[in-house]
Amino acid sequence: MTKNNISIDEKIKIISKGAAEIIDTKELRQKLIDAEKNNKQLTVKLGLDPTAPDIHLGHTVVLRKVRQIQDLGHRAIIIIGDFTGMIGDPTGRSKTRKQLTTEEVLENAETYKKQMFKILDPEKTKVCFNSEWLSKFDFKDVINLAAKYTVTRMLERDDFKKRFKAQQSIAIHEFMYPLMQGYDSVAIKADIELGGTDQRFNILVGRTLQKEYGLEKQIAIFMPILEGTDGIEKMSKSLGNYIGIDESSTEMYGKVMSIPDEMIIKYYELVTDIHPDELEKIKEKLQHGEVNPRDIKMSLAKEIVRLYHGETEAQKAEEHFKSVFQKGNIPKDIPEFKIDFEDVENGKVDIINIVKSMKFTSTNRETKRLLEQGAIKLNGNKLLSLEDVKIADGDVIQVGKRKFVKVVLA
Repeated sequence: MTKNNISIDEKIKIISKGAAEIIDTKELRQKLIDAEKNNKQLTVKLGLDPTAPDIHLGHTVVLRKVRQIQDLGHRAIIIIGDFTGMIGDPTGRSKTRKQLTTEEVLENAETYKKQMFKILDPEKTKVCFNSEWLSKFDFKDVINLAAKYTVTRMLERDDFKKRFKAQQSIAIHEFMYPLMQGYDSVAIKADIELGGTDQRFNILVGRTLQKEYGLEKQIAIFMPILEGTDGIEKMSKSLGNYIGIDESSTEMYGKVMSIPDEMIIKYYELVTDIHPDELEKIKEKLQHGEVNPRDIKMSLAKEIVRLYHGETEAQKAEEHFKSVFQKGNIPKDIPEFKIDFEDVENGKVDIINIVKSMKFTSTNRETKRLLEQGAIKLNGNKLLSLEDVKIADGDVIQVGKRKFVKVVLA
Protein backbone atom coordinates (compact mmCIF):
# COMPACT_ATOMS: atom_id res chain seq x y z
CA MET A 1 0.00 0.00 0.00
CA THR A 2 1.50 3.36 -1.03
CA LYS A 3 0.90 6.75 0.56
CA ASN A 4 -1.34 7.70 -2.37
CA ASN A 5 -3.94 5.03 -1.73
CA ILE A 6 -3.95 5.10 2.06
CA SER A 7 -7.24 6.48 3.36
CA ILE A 8 -7.37 9.52 5.62
CA ASP A 9 -8.67 7.32 8.45
CA GLU A 10 -5.70 4.98 8.00
CA LYS A 11 -3.25 7.89 8.05
CA ILE A 12 -4.78 9.22 11.27
CA LYS A 13 -4.59 5.74 12.79
CA ILE A 14 -0.86 5.54 12.02
CA ILE A 15 -0.14 9.07 13.23
CA SER A 16 -2.17 8.54 16.42
CA LYS A 17 -0.45 5.28 17.41
CA GLY A 18 1.13 5.75 20.83
CA ALA A 19 0.35 9.49 20.99
CA ALA A 20 -0.65 10.77 24.43
CA GLU A 21 -2.66 13.68 22.99
CA ILE A 22 -3.37 15.38 19.65
CA ILE A 23 -4.66 18.96 19.49
CA ASP A 24 -6.68 18.39 17.62
CA THR A 25 -7.65 15.37 15.53
CA LYS A 26 -10.40 17.24 13.63
CA GLU A 27 -7.89 19.86 12.47
CA LEU A 28 -5.39 17.13 11.60
CA ARG A 29 -7.97 15.41 9.42
CA GLN A 30 -8.65 18.64 7.53
CA LYS A 31 -4.94 19.30 6.99
CA LEU A 32 -4.49 15.79 5.59
CA ILE A 33 -7.51 16.21 3.31
CA ASP A 34 -6.24 19.57 2.03
CA ALA A 35 -2.73 18.21 1.51
CA GLU A 36 -4.06 15.28 -0.50
CA LYS A 37 -6.39 17.47 -2.54
CA ASN A 38 -3.65 20.00 -3.37
CA ASN A 39 -0.87 17.41 -3.73
CA LYS A 40 1.03 19.23 -0.99
CA GLN A 41 3.46 18.06 1.64
CA LEU A 42 2.71 19.04 5.23
CA THR A 43 5.60 20.53 7.21
CA VAL A 44 6.33 18.60 10.40
CA LYS A 45 8.37 20.45 12.99
CA LEU A 46 10.59 18.94 15.65
CA GLY A 47 12.73 21.20 17.77
CA LEU A 48 15.86 19.87 19.44
CA ASP A 49 17.61 21.67 22.27
CA PRO A 50 21.03 20.01 21.94
CA THR A 51 22.05 19.76 25.57
CA ALA A 52 22.48 15.94 25.72
CA PRO A 53 23.70 14.69 22.35
CA ASP A 54 23.76 10.92 22.88
CA ILE A 55 20.46 9.58 21.57
CA HIS A 56 18.79 6.65 23.33
CA LEU A 57 15.43 5.01 22.70
CA GLY A 58 13.70 7.58 24.89
CA HIS A 59 14.76 10.31 22.46
CA THR A 60 13.64 8.26 19.44
CA VAL A 61 9.96 8.27 20.44
CA VAL A 62 9.30 11.60 18.68
CA LEU A 63 11.83 10.85 15.91
CA ARG A 64 10.04 7.60 15.01
CA LYS A 65 6.73 9.44 14.85
CA VAL A 66 8.28 12.02 12.53
CA ARG A 67 9.53 9.17 10.32
CA GLN A 68 6.08 7.58 10.22
CA ILE A 69 4.60 10.88 9.01
CA GLN A 70 7.41 11.19 6.44
CA ASP A 71 6.51 7.73 5.16
CA LEU A 72 3.00 9.07 4.55
CA GLY A 73 4.50 11.57 2.11
CA HIS A 74 5.27 14.63 4.20
CA ARG A 75 8.47 16.52 5.03
CA ALA A 76 10.17 17.29 8.31
CA ILE A 77 12.05 20.36 9.43
CA ILE A 78 14.33 19.63 12.36
CA ILE A 79 15.17 22.82 14.20
CA ILE A 80 18.39 22.69 16.16
CA GLY A 81 17.91 25.19 18.94
CA ASP A 82 21.35 26.75 18.81
CA PHE A 83 19.90 30.13 19.76
CA THR A 84 17.38 28.88 22.33
CA GLY A 85 19.95 26.36 23.60
CA MET A 86 22.08 29.21 24.85
CA ILE A 87 19.18 30.12 27.16
CA GLY A 88 18.18 26.60 28.15
CA ASP A 89 14.67 25.20 28.34
CA PRO A 90 13.31 25.90 31.86
CA THR A 91 10.87 22.97 31.60
CA GLY A 92 10.92 20.93 34.80
CA ARG A 93 13.51 23.20 36.41
CA SER A 94 13.28 24.42 39.98
CA LYS A 95 15.93 27.05 39.30
CA THR A 96 17.40 28.95 36.39
CA ARG A 97 19.24 26.64 34.01
CA LYS A 98 22.91 27.15 33.20
CA GLN A 99 23.34 28.67 29.76
CA LEU A 100 25.40 26.79 27.17
CA THR A 101 28.14 28.39 25.11
CA THR A 102 27.82 28.61 21.32
CA GLU A 103 30.62 26.05 20.97
CA GLU A 104 28.88 23.56 23.29
CA VAL A 105 25.58 23.89 21.45
CA LEU A 106 27.11 23.46 17.98
CA GLU A 107 29.22 20.47 19.05
CA ASN A 108 26.18 18.72 20.51
CA ALA A 109 24.11 19.61 17.45
CA GLU A 110 26.56 17.90 15.10
CA THR A 111 26.33 14.70 17.15
CA TYR A 112 22.54 14.90 17.04
CA LYS A 113 22.52 15.33 13.26
CA LYS A 114 24.66 12.22 12.74
CA GLN A 115 22.50 10.03 14.97
CA MET A 116 19.00 11.13 13.97
CA PHE A 117 19.47 10.09 10.34
CA LYS A 118 19.49 6.51 11.55
CA ILE A 119 15.75 7.12 11.91
CA LEU A 120 14.67 9.96 9.64
CA ASP A 121 14.47 9.94 5.83
CA PRO A 122 17.28 12.31 4.72
CA GLU A 123 15.48 13.12 1.45
CA LYS A 124 12.44 14.38 3.33
CA THR A 125 14.32 16.14 6.12
CA LYS A 126 15.68 19.67 6.34
CA VAL A 127 17.87 20.58 9.29
CA CYS A 128 18.19 24.22 10.25
CA PHE A 129 19.27 26.34 13.22
CA ASN A 130 16.86 28.81 14.79
CA SER A 131 19.63 31.40 14.95
CA GLU A 132 18.88 31.83 11.21
CA TRP A 133 15.89 34.00 12.15
CA LEU A 134 16.15 34.69 15.89
CA SER A 135 19.64 36.24 15.67
CA LYS A 136 18.23 38.84 13.27
CA PHE A 137 15.75 40.17 15.85
CA ASP A 138 16.39 43.71 17.03
CA PHE A 139 15.00 45.01 20.32
CA LYS A 140 11.80 46.20 18.64
CA ASP A 141 11.17 42.68 17.30
CA VAL A 142 11.68 41.24 20.79
CA ILE A 143 9.17 43.69 22.27
CA ASN A 144 6.63 42.89 19.53
CA LEU A 145 7.02 39.16 20.18
CA ALA A 146 6.70 39.59 23.96
CA ALA A 147 3.54 41.66 23.46
CA LYS A 148 1.75 38.67 21.95
CA TYR A 149 1.72 36.69 25.22
CA THR A 150 0.82 37.63 28.78
CA VAL A 151 2.63 37.12 32.07
CA THR A 152 -0.59 35.65 33.47
CA ARG A 153 -0.57 32.89 30.86
CA MET A 154 3.17 32.37 31.26
CA LEU A 155 2.66 31.74 34.98
CA GLU A 156 0.17 29.00 34.14
CA ARG A 157 3.20 26.94 33.21
CA ASP A 158 3.69 24.42 36.01
CA ASP A 159 7.38 24.99 36.74
CA PHE A 160 7.01 28.78 36.70
CA LYS A 161 3.91 28.54 38.90
CA LYS A 162 5.75 26.43 41.49
CA ARG A 163 8.77 28.69 41.57
CA PHE A 164 6.58 31.81 41.83
CA LYS A 165 4.62 30.37 44.78
CA ALA A 166 7.85 29.26 46.46
CA GLN A 167 9.24 32.78 45.93
CA GLN A 168 12.13 31.35 43.92
CA SER A 169 13.70 33.54 41.27
CA ILE A 170 12.51 33.42 37.66
CA ALA A 171 14.76 35.31 35.26
CA ILE A 172 13.03 37.38 32.57
CA HIS A 173 15.00 35.64 29.83
CA GLU A 174 13.35 32.32 30.83
CA PHE A 175 9.99 33.73 29.73
CA MET A 176 11.56 34.27 26.33
CA TYR A 177 12.34 30.58 25.78
CA PRO A 178 8.77 29.38 25.03
CA LEU A 179 8.19 32.53 22.96
CA MET A 180 11.26 31.88 20.84
CA GLN A 181 10.43 28.20 20.45
CA GLY A 182 6.90 29.19 19.50
CA TYR A 183 8.19 31.71 16.98
CA ASP A 184 10.11 28.87 15.27
CA SER A 185 6.69 27.54 14.21
CA VAL A 186 5.86 30.95 12.74
CA ALA A 187 9.18 31.15 10.88
CA ILE A 188 8.82 27.79 9.13
CA LYS A 189 4.99 27.85 8.88
CA ALA A 190 4.73 24.46 10.63
CA ASP A 191 1.63 22.34 10.00
CA ILE A 192 2.41 19.83 12.76
CA GLU A 193 4.71 20.02 15.76
CA LEU A 194 5.81 16.99 17.74
CA GLY A 195 7.18 16.81 21.24
CA GLY A 196 7.07 14.96 24.52
CA THR A 197 4.26 15.59 26.98
CA ASP A 198 6.73 17.72 28.95
CA GLN A 199 6.78 20.15 26.00
CA ARG A 200 3.02 20.76 26.05
CA PHE A 201 3.23 24.39 27.15
CA ASN A 202 5.95 25.35 24.67
CA ILE A 203 4.21 23.73 21.69
CA LEU A 204 0.86 25.32 22.50
CA VAL A 205 2.59 28.71 22.63
CA GLY A 206 3.54 28.01 19.02
CA ARG A 207 -0.13 27.54 18.10
CA THR A 208 -1.02 30.82 19.81
CA LEU A 209 1.74 32.77 18.08
CA GLN A 210 0.86 31.38 14.66
CA LYS A 211 -2.69 32.69 15.14
CA GLU A 212 -1.31 36.07 16.30
CA TYR A 213 0.81 36.29 13.14
CA GLY A 214 -2.15 35.41 10.91
CA LEU A 215 -1.13 31.83 10.11
CA GLU A 216 -3.07 28.57 10.27
CA LYS A 217 -2.46 26.91 13.65
CA GLN A 218 -0.21 23.88 13.77
CA ILE A 219 -1.39 20.50 15.01
CA ALA A 220 0.23 19.58 18.32
CA ILE A 221 1.14 15.91 18.81
CA PHE A 222 2.40 14.96 22.25
CA MET A 223 4.24 11.69 22.76
CA PRO A 224 4.56 9.94 26.16
CA ILE A 225 7.78 9.85 28.12
CA LEU A 226 9.39 6.42 27.82
CA GLU A 227 10.43 4.59 30.98
CA GLY A 228 13.82 2.92 30.96
CA THR A 229 14.73 -0.73 31.37
CA ASP A 230 13.68 -0.60 35.03
CA GLY A 231 10.11 0.19 33.93
CA ILE A 232 9.87 2.95 36.54
CA GLU A 233 12.07 5.97 35.90
CA LYS A 234 12.27 8.02 32.71
CA MET A 235 14.92 6.56 30.42
CA SER A 236 18.15 8.33 31.28
CA LYS A 237 21.84 7.73 30.80
CA SER A 238 22.56 9.06 34.29
CA LEU A 239 20.20 6.46 35.81
CA GLY A 240 21.77 3.64 33.79
CA ASN A 241 18.36 2.46 32.53
CA TYR A 242 18.85 3.52 28.92
CA ILE A 243 19.20 1.70 25.59
CA GLY A 244 21.48 3.66 23.27
CA ILE A 245 20.93 3.53 19.52
CA ASP A 246 24.70 3.30 18.98
CA GLU A 247 25.09 0.26 21.24
CA SER A 248 26.03 -3.11 19.78
CA SER A 249 23.25 -5.36 18.48
CA THR A 250 23.78 -7.92 21.26
CA GLU A 251 23.81 -5.26 23.99
CA MET A 252 20.68 -3.63 22.59
CA TYR A 253 18.86 -6.97 22.30
CA GLY A 254 19.81 -7.98 25.83
CA LYS A 255 18.71 -4.67 27.32
CA VAL A 256 15.31 -4.89 25.63
CA MET A 257 14.91 -8.39 27.06
CA SER A 258 15.49 -6.96 30.54
CA ILE A 259 12.45 -4.64 30.49
CA PRO A 260 9.45 -5.67 32.65
CA ASP A 261 6.71 -7.59 30.81
CA GLU A 262 4.22 -4.79 31.45
CA MET A 263 6.37 -2.46 29.31
CA ILE A 264 6.26 -4.64 26.17
CA ILE A 265 3.26 -2.95 24.56
CA LYS A 266 4.47 0.57 25.35
CA TYR A 267 7.84 -0.16 23.74
CA TYR A 268 6.08 -1.60 20.69
CA GLU A 269 3.92 1.54 20.48
CA LEU A 270 6.65 4.10 20.93
CA VAL A 271 9.93 2.77 19.54
CA THR A 272 8.90 0.56 16.61
CA ASP A 273 7.04 1.16 13.35
CA ILE A 274 4.72 -1.82 13.79
CA HIS A 275 1.26 -1.16 12.32
CA PRO A 276 -1.52 -0.39 14.86
CA ASP A 277 -3.58 -3.39 13.69
CA GLU A 278 -0.66 -5.77 14.26
CA LEU A 279 -0.13 -4.22 17.69
CA GLU A 280 -3.76 -4.92 18.59
CA LYS A 281 -3.23 -8.60 17.75
CA ILE A 282 -0.21 -8.72 20.06
CA LYS A 283 -2.21 -7.04 22.86
CA GLU A 284 -5.00 -9.61 22.53
CA LYS A 285 -2.56 -12.54 22.61
CA LEU A 286 -0.95 -11.22 25.80
CA GLN A 287 -4.29 -10.42 27.46
CA HIS A 288 -5.69 -13.89 26.73
CA GLY A 289 -2.51 -15.69 27.70
CA GLU A 290 -2.14 -17.18 24.23
CA VAL A 291 1.61 -16.59 24.14
CA ASN A 292 4.53 -16.43 26.55
CA PRO A 293 5.47 -12.76 27.17
CA ARG A 294 9.12 -13.80 26.79
CA ASP A 295 8.49 -14.80 23.16
CA ILE A 296 6.75 -11.49 22.40
CA LYS A 297 9.61 -9.65 24.07
CA MET A 298 12.12 -11.52 21.90
CA SER A 299 10.20 -10.40 18.81
CA LEU A 300 10.26 -6.85 20.17
CA ALA A 301 14.01 -6.99 20.82
CA LYS A 302 14.66 -8.33 17.33
CA GLU A 303 12.49 -5.63 15.75
CA ILE A 304 14.28 -2.82 17.62
CA VAL A 305 17.73 -4.20 16.75
CA ARG A 306 16.68 -4.56 13.11
CA LEU A 307 15.77 -0.87 12.94
CA TYR A 308 19.29 0.20 13.92
CA HIS A 309 21.55 -2.68 12.82
CA GLY A 310 19.70 -4.48 10.03
CA GLU A 311 18.17 -7.94 9.64
CA THR A 312 21.44 -9.91 9.72
CA GLU A 313 22.65 -8.37 12.99
CA ALA A 314 19.18 -8.78 14.51
CA GLN A 315 19.30 -12.49 13.74
CA LYS A 316 22.81 -12.80 15.23
CA ALA A 317 21.73 -10.93 18.37
CA GLU A 318 18.80 -13.31 18.82
CA GLU A 319 21.04 -16.37 18.42
CA HIS A 320 23.54 -14.87 20.88
CA PHE A 321 20.79 -14.30 23.44
CA LYS A 322 19.50 -17.84 23.10
CA SER A 323 23.00 -19.28 23.48
CA VAL A 324 24.15 -17.15 26.40
CA PHE A 325 21.00 -16.52 28.41
CA GLN A 326 18.70 -19.41 27.63
CA LYS A 327 21.40 -22.10 27.48
CA GLY A 328 23.83 -20.46 29.88
CA ASN A 329 26.81 -20.52 27.52
CA ILE A 330 29.66 -18.03 27.60
CA PRO A 331 29.86 -16.13 24.30
CA LYS A 332 32.65 -17.12 21.90
CA ASP A 333 33.49 -13.65 20.63
CA ILE A 334 34.13 -11.49 23.68
CA PRO A 335 36.63 -8.65 24.16
CA GLU A 336 39.99 -9.32 25.77
CA PHE A 337 41.68 -7.41 28.56
CA LYS A 338 45.46 -7.74 28.59
CA ILE A 339 47.35 -7.68 31.89
CA ASP A 340 51.13 -7.67 32.21
CA PHE A 341 52.56 -10.47 34.34
CA GLU A 342 54.36 -7.75 36.31
CA ASP A 343 50.98 -6.35 37.45
CA VAL A 344 49.89 -9.70 38.90
CA GLU A 345 50.95 -10.25 42.51
CA ASN A 346 50.72 -13.81 43.77
CA GLY A 347 48.16 -14.56 41.07
CA LYS A 348 45.88 -11.72 42.26
CA VAL A 349 44.54 -8.68 40.40
CA ASP A 350 42.27 -5.75 41.16
CA ILE A 351 39.10 -6.53 39.20
CA ILE A 352 37.75 -3.04 39.94
CA ASN A 353 40.39 -1.71 37.53
CA ILE A 354 39.30 -4.16 34.83
CA VAL A 355 35.61 -3.33 35.27
CA LYS A 356 36.34 0.40 35.06
CA SER A 357 38.71 0.09 32.10
CA MET A 358 36.11 -1.88 30.13
CA LYS A 359 33.51 0.78 31.03
CA PHE A 360 31.20 -1.96 32.32
CA THR A 361 30.14 0.42 35.08
CA SER A 362 30.21 4.19 35.23
CA THR A 363 30.74 4.72 38.98
CA ASN A 364 32.20 2.92 42.00
CA ARG A 365 28.73 3.01 43.52
CA GLU A 366 27.27 1.12 40.58
CA THR A 367 30.09 -1.43 40.76
CA LYS A 368 29.48 -1.99 44.48
CA ARG A 369 25.74 -2.35 43.92
CA LEU A 370 26.26 -5.00 41.23
CA LEU A 371 28.66 -6.88 43.50
CA GLU A 372 26.11 -6.91 46.34
CA GLN A 373 23.50 -8.24 43.91
CA GLY A 374 25.79 -11.08 42.87
CA ALA A 375 25.95 -9.68 39.34
CA ILE A 376 29.75 -9.83 38.99
CA LYS A 377 31.11 -13.30 38.26
CA LEU A 378 34.41 -14.99 37.53
CA ASN A 379 34.06 -18.05 35.29
CA GLY A 380 30.38 -18.20 36.21
CA ASN A 381 30.95 -17.96 39.98
CA LYS A 382 29.67 -14.97 41.93
CA LEU A 383 32.36 -12.80 43.50
CA LEU A 384 32.09 -11.59 47.08
CA SER A 385 34.89 -9.04 46.72
CA LEU A 386 36.55 -7.25 43.82
CA GLU A 387 39.97 -6.80 45.40
CA ASP A 388 42.89 -9.23 45.30
CA VAL A 389 41.01 -11.82 43.23
CA LYS A 390 43.12 -14.71 41.96
CA ILE A 391 42.97 -14.91 38.22
CA ALA A 392 44.54 -16.99 35.45
CA ASP A 393 45.06 -16.55 31.74
CA GLY A 394 41.78 -17.08 29.86
CA ASP A 395 39.48 -16.45 32.85
CA VAL A 396 36.17 -14.77 32.00
CA ILE A 397 34.72 -11.91 34.02
CA GLN A 398 31.00 -11.26 33.68
CA VAL A 399 29.25 -8.07 34.78
CA GLY A 400 25.46 -8.21 34.77
CA LYS A 401 23.81 -10.45 32.21
CA ARG A 402 25.38 -9.18 29.02
CA LYS A 403 28.93 -7.94 29.62
CA PHE A 404 31.87 -10.33 29.35
CA VAL A 405 35.65 -9.92 29.11
CA LYS A 406 38.41 -12.50 28.80
CA VAL A 407 41.60 -11.89 30.77
CA VAL A 408 44.82 -12.39 28.81
CA LEU A 409 48.10 -12.45 30.73
CA ALA A 410 50.97 -11.17 28.59
